[in-house]
Amino acid sequence: MVIGAGVVGAACAYYASLAGLSVAVVDRGPVAGGTTGAGEGNLLVSDKEPGPELDLALLSAGLWRELAGELGEQTEYEPKGGLVVASDEAGLDALRAFAAHQGTAGVESVEIPGARLHELEPHLAPGLAGGFHYPQDAQVQPALAAAHLLRAARVAGAEVYLGEAVTAVRTGPDGAILGVTTDRRRIDTPAVVNAAGTWGGEVAGLAGVPLPVLPRRGFVLVTEPLPRIVRHKVYAADYVADVASGSAALQTSAVVEGTPAGPVLIGASRERVGFDRTLSVEVLRRLAAQAAQLFPVLADVSVQRAYRGFRPYLPDHLPAIGADPRVPGLYHACGHEGAGIGLAPATGLLISRQLTGKQPELDLTPFRADRFAAS
Repeated sequence: MVIGAGVVGAACAYYASLAGLSVAVVDRGPVAGGTTGAGEGNLLVSDKEPGPELDLALLSAGLWRELAGELGEQTEYEPKGGLVVASDEAGLDALRAFAAHQGTAGVESVEIPGARLHELEPHLAPGLAGGFHYPQDAQVQPALAAAHLLRAARVAGAEVYLGEAVTAVRTGPDGAILGVTTDRRRIDTPAVVNAAGTWGGEVAGLAGVPLPVLPRRGFVLVTEPLPRIVRHKVYAADYVADVASGSAALQTSAVVEGTPAGPVLIGASRERVGFDRTLSVEVLRRLAAQAAQLFPVLADVSVQRAYRGFRPYLPDHLPAIGADPRVPGLYHACGHEGAGIGLAPATGLLISRQLTGKQPELDLTPFRADRFAAS
């Protein structure tokens, strides 16, 4: 049983179904109704330093390439690469050191002098010190990716129950999982995968264990359809620091990318304000100004809409993935913050390996959910 029909839950269902397991997916809303539907679809290695998350991202990058071939063009997979830029020499030196460190873990990058940035992005602002091109970065349309992963899981035999809230996770006298109860049915199962995203802490609580998942709000601006004036995923160097920060305060940094459909997506903001969905004019103004500073051509472009969502944040910036030793039969696949789209296939594959008793491709110790138990 997988709780959650976002892209991570869909990936878990997909790989578990392919492994021959009997799978059911339940979600209180529609497919991609939570964080997935509010995402940009980033598949990034460029923003991660060497360590467990980067290992996960590199595994996922290869799996996304395979999935693009298997699922076809429906996911709008684009291996377009990323471009990280610095406004001054100090920023470029920091990017250079960061890229060199990443290279030891298998990340590919190429330094681009300031005078040659226009060859990759003709509409970039002049006068930038330089940047780094990351050919392994890519993008998908996240809601489509989740839908087609679930469709493939259904073809392999999975059942999907949408619009049903899980009200209880049932355990036996020995504490092991027996099944779940929704507001419509009772489902018996020896294994529950918690892929509930920002609500992963609530699902863990239903199983009787704590998991400190917090919502981290973010906004995205969507412009009118345009010619392809932004070719890569382009962001300023301070975005990397914002991703790694644990601050609850508002942080914004320019992140700009085009889409196959034409609109340009503009982010990124981060703040911990609970589940407050209030539209913040301050955030929207900051994002628009920073994007226009990076791409002056956007200054006179109309914004069609803005949307917001909540990234599932865990205190050490690592997701919870794998079996929970506190509750036999409980598995976690949540807390990926803003990287859930990119990390979904690896997460699903690793969960399926554990469910079938096979050796996972990565050591899951850093992702154990009980690492927070003493805090």
